[in-house]
Amino acid sequence: MTEKDLIELAASVKPPDRAVWVLAAERLDNLTKPPGSLGRLEEIAGRIAAIQGRVKPVITKKRIYTLAGDHGVTAEGVSPYPKEVTPQMVLNFIAGGAAINVLARHAGAEVRVVDVGVDFDFPPDTPGLLNRKVGRGTANLALGPAMTRGEVVAAMGVGIQLADEAAADGVNLLGVGEMGIGNTTPSAAILSVFAGIAPEEAVGRGTGIDDAGLLKKAAVVRRGIEVNRPEQGDPLGVLEKVGGFEIAAMAGLYLGAAAKGIPVVADGFISGAAALAAVRFCPEVAGYLFLSHLSGERGHAALVEALGQKPVLDLNMRLGEGTGAALAISLIEASTKIISEMATFAEAGVSNKEG
Repeated sequence: MTEKDLIELAASVKPPDRAVWVLAAERLDNLTKPPGSLGRLEEIAGRIAAIQGRVKPVITKKRIYTLAGDHGVTAEGVSPYPKEVTPQMVLNFIAGGAAINVLARHAGAEVRVVDVGVDFDFPPDTPGLLNRKVGRGTANLALGPAMTRGEVVAAMGVGIQLADEAAADGVNLLGVGEMGIGNTTPSAAILSVFAGIAPEEAVGRGTGIDDAGLLKKAAVVRRGIEVNRPEQGDPLGVLEKVGGFEIAAMAGLYLGAAAKGIPVVADGFISGAAALAAVRFCPEVAGYLFLSHLSGERGHAALVEALGQKPVLDLNMRLGEGTGAALAISLIEASTKIISEMATFAEAGVSNKEG
């Protein structure tokens, strides 16, 4: 994968079929209910119909990718947890004991765990783990670029390959989540750059820092931006200077999913920052992107505004892992069943408001 390949793939992404969306809206209005009475489920159903190019969309296979990576910026004390938690949680994921495993089982979705940049060498035969490691954690963004340009391209290539594999396996609804101690800090930096907001507005408590820690975290983000000078108009450069391996891979996954015509659900703040980078690189990605929930992380509202979308849920969650995506996937699938399986007034022999 080269930077030229990324540019060509971005240029190949086509928008969802607007004509199908119009036909889907007509069908929704003629189902045995008052028009619009199912609220945002109808909007979601119309979007999925347009993505799949058919008025009666069907979700047959769901998969959530949880991508993991470590961050050199943890040396600045931006998280109360040590980076050793990242590989420990990866092992918990593949053992099936984490929140994402529980909620994915509830949603009927498969979870695949991917090591993109964990600073740990998992045994090569670790069952349930996809080893796509680009590097052993990023450099400290407060001192210089987090990655090289080549590493960004490689990590995005990992995400694109994951989307290709999902398409080949017949997956037609994807969720995206992550794990990486310290990764709310690069995410806040990405948001600050793209949204043009102060670091103090972008940072949140992450895994539970106190007020003093919050001030320190904002100062670290500010220093990283001042040292690296990322430019809004260069999304790959933003990822290079203040991003992360798993963040770049998620950006590639969104791009790859859009190129394959698969709707993709972002989890929360970190996966949302990756989505923002993907959309700035390829605006057509937005047509395939769903935001699962409004995170309790402070900067997420600004991130949602920058993406121009409304999250499916608002549960004050901020765990990550793909947990919000798992919950939203259930509702997205429900919306497709409404438009595909519910009877119209004519089919049911029920009088509509015109009789």
